[in-house]
Amino acid sequence: MAYKHHPSVFLVFVTVLLSIHCSEQLQSSHSQTLLRIQQLLNFPVSLSNWNNNTDFCNTDSNSSSLNVVCYGDTITQLHIIGERRDTPLPRNFSIDSFVTTLVRLPSLKVLTLVSLGIWGPLPGKIARLSSLEIFNMSSNFLYGSIPQELTLLSSLQTLIFDNNMLADTFPRWIDSLQALTVLSLKNNKFNGSLPNSLGNVENLRTLSLSHNHFYGVVPDLSGLTNLQVIELDDNAFGPQFPQLGHKLVTLVLRNNRFRSGIPAELSSYYQLERFDISLNSFVGPFQPGLLSLPSITYLNISWNKLTGMLFENLSCNSELDVVDLSSNLLTGSLPRCLVSNSSDSTVLYARNCLDTVNQNQQPQPFCHTEALAVGILPERKKHKQVSTVVLSLGIVGGTLGGVALVLLIFFIVRRGNDRSKTKNPPTRLISENAASGYTSKLLSDARYISQTKKLGAVGLPTYRSFSLEEIESATNYFDRASLMGEDSYGKMYRGQLKNGSLVAIRCVEMKKRYSTQNFVQHIELISKLRHRHLVSAVGHCFECSLDDSSVSKVFLVFEYVPNGTLRNWISDEHARKSLSWTQHIGAAIGVAKGIQFLHTGIVPGVYSNDLKIEDVLLDQNLVAKISSYHLPLLSNMGKVRCGNSSSGLRNSSNSKSVKHEDKADIYDFGVILLELILGRQIKTANDADAFRDLLQASLGADEEGRRSVVDPAFRKACLDQSLKTMMEICVRCLVKEPADRPSIEDVLWNLQFASQVQDAWRGDSQSSEGSPGSESRGLPFH
Repeated sequence: MAYKHHPSVFLVFVTVLLSIHCSEQLQSSHSQTLLRIQQLLNFPVSLSNWNNNTDFCNTDSNSSSLNVVCYGDTITQLHIIGERRDTPLPRNFSIDSFVTTLVRLPSLKVLTLVSLGIWGPLPGKIARLSSLEIFNMSSNFLYGSIPQELTLLSSLQTLIFDNNMLADTFPRWIDSLQALTVLSLKNNKFNGSLPNSLGNVENLRTLSLSHNHFYGVVPDLSGLTNLQVIELDDNAFGPQFPQLGHKLVTLVLRNNRFRSGIPAELSSYYQLERFDISLNSFVGPFQPGLLSLPSITYLNISWNKLTGMLFENLSCNSELDVVDLSSNLLTGSLPRCLVSNSSDSTVLYARNCLDTVNQNQQPQPFCHTEALAVGILPERKKHKQVSTVVLSLGIVGGTLGGVALVLLIFFIVRRGNDRSKTKNPPTRLISENAASGYTSKLLSDARYISQTKKLGAVGLPTYRSFSLEEIESATNYFDRASLMGEDSYGKMYRGQLKNGSLVAIRCVEMKKRYSTQNFVQHIELISKLRHRHLVSAVGHCFECSLDDSSVSKVFLVFEYVPNGTLRNWISDEHARKSLSWTQHIGAAIGVAKGIQFLHTGIVPGVYSNDLKIEDVLLDQNLVAKISSYHLPLLSNMGKVRCGNSSSGLRNSSNSKSVKHEDKADIYDFGVILLELILGRQIKTANDADAFRDLLQASLGADEEGRRSVVDPAFRKACLDQSLKTMMEICVRCLVKEPADRPSIEDVLWNLQFASQVQDAWRGDSQSSEGSPGSESRGLPFH
């Protein structure tokens, strides 16, 4: 019997030996992979205990920054959390080599790689981890797009890429991941609209897309019956309130472009705990039922245009921690339940029209007037209704009466002014401090009041009126040595004020004579056009005729920018100065921010500025400032001469139109960007077209092909992704059809992305800043 069973015993023994050998081989292979990962990650502190003797599958780790989980002898979970939140790995890091090493752990189901400084575009080969269920690469420096190869991960349930630099549009193939329950892409640079396919990810529970550049209508998500968390804040979604399921626990739409009403069914969201729609333009009635939802703990509707009357006896959820109703059009009385809970919670309701003296309330008529202005009709009781016919007749009669009254007042004032002119002797100078305060029209028109309230931030003195004696003294009585140049709108002088500060003074001679009152609105606009990236005005002076006291000359006083033009720094063959690639991008960003302020910083916006690279000056810190921009004061009242300077670069399709009035400046910016990339002067429209086509062709070439066309001064110093982004946005700015050019916001996003990618790469050494004493040759304003 013993001899008969001996072969079986022998086979079992051999099998055990082979399995032990294979297990040791497998364990050794995984160990070497993990040690290689440690090396590629530049030996982070969290992996400091790893060495050749570490038994990774049998090591107890209580650290929250590191965890390796095995099933049998295979690694199924890898959690590494580093400390590189703000700094990327060195430039010799290769994300392709890193992922190639990582996929040698094919049994991974959970992969967490957070704050490790990983940078670069995520390779599609990551999909070789076919068993992956949870994938988290937050707080790194990933850029580019999410690879479509992730559709191969049929078991993927959680995908988190928060706090990276990922761009491109939202992946339209997202519905291929049918097992997906958590999708979080917060704090990236995604743009475009969301695809309808998002509404087909049936198992989705959490959707977090905060702090990106998404825009447009949110697709119908009402079919996602499991969806509990939606975070879409800090984007440009709108205008309609999204269609959602009823199981929501968190709904955050803060700081978007919604301007519809709140749907009535929201009051039936019984699981809703957090509701934030602040900083939008929602209109229509506020639904008091939201205060009493059974699960609600956080409610923020501030900074909208919601109307309605509140009552003292309204009920509230006793668990409410935060309620912010401020900056709406609410009337009535603050509910007692909010007052009684205020000691344990935060309740804000300022800038409404409530019957309370607390928290800075508006007068009652304000809310009714504002509601009418946004098209919200207040509720009227039936017994106060009047017939349409009577109301129409009243409006017509009142209008005619008002016109007659205005004409009568105008006639009386006109006669009074004529008499005062004959009685009062003429004066040589009127020192009009028109900008000492805000006019009511400017306040009503201002699009961004916060911009005008922070004018001191640009480091300039307060805008003021100068006397003619001060102007003459500053220019040594307009000595020719002070003359900086002359263009179609007048002469430009360099001057020095009594306090020692240098200024640039433009003298504008009037082709027609106007009273000082005609200039008030223009001066108000000039005084508010202050920005870090504009050559800003610091004051003005009127010189008036001795005959009729009308204004014969206007002197506009600007800050003096000492460091020459941007063109001299990049394309002057004889006196060329050195700027690094990072400084090229910084100059482009500065010009774009200046254009953005001209377009949106004040109403009406300043468009069609005929921008050229010689109009961009650099200050002592090499900050770019636009020195020549369009103002109605100069166009309408300046003494226009023959030979108006123009770049001559604009295509015929660039003619100004109301619909695309901002896109002419986008084209001009594209030419400036072209010169920054190529390091050469663009003289004609044909040159711009030819070099645009060259950039377009190089985008389809390899990295070496792209580098071959750029300025040799930084050819080796720029990261390809940064260069490619700059080329792409330049080509888009120079397309022939104005409607197809990007918005200035889109331009800025791309430039800042190119800058951040370059900074993350840390491959650009700063060049010398040049002499700060070179003469400023730009002439402020066209």
